[in-house]
Amino acid sequence: MSAMNGASRSSGMETATASASVTKRLQNELMQLMMAGMDGISAFPDGDNLLKWAGTITGPAGTVYSGLVFKISMLFPANYPYSAPAVYFESTCYHPNVDLQGNICLDILKEQWSAVYNVQTILLSLQSLLGEPNNDSPLNTEAAELWENQEAFRVQLMKTYKPPAL
Repeated sequence: MSAMNGASRSSGMETATASASVTKRLQNELMQLMMAGMDGISAFPDGDNLLKWAGTITGPAGTVYSGLVFKISMLFPANYPYSAPAVYFESTCYHPNVDLQGNICLDILKEQWSAVYNVQTILLSLQSLLGEPNNDSPLNTEAAELWENQEAFRVQLMKTYKPPAL
């Protein structure tokens, strides 16, 4: 799978102008996310630009990521939800499906994207991916090879982990 999801960070997506329908959709998704009050995931527009969001994901309990917090960015295209947003880890995330630049290999952010997905779906999918990587399609082969030895994996994870400034 390719390392990139959605469009590249330098494609100008963050300066795209949202249409009224995209604006309404993203405002509704923000309200749904806030009302759901789900533990371990959050995302909000980054400043006044509704097409650029910042989020956090807390590693799920019972995994090597338990309690660790990761910062992500989401860049929505002008034709959202018909095209997937570009989603990146801003925090270093040692994971089989995340490369050193924060690119994520996740099918719903690429070929399996559907307009029925939303911000909450993306955040929950990323949180799930932390504990259940797809080692058949790694972006970080070292992490994929180490995954089977969870103790050694956790040691390497903690060497690279830096809590984000929230």
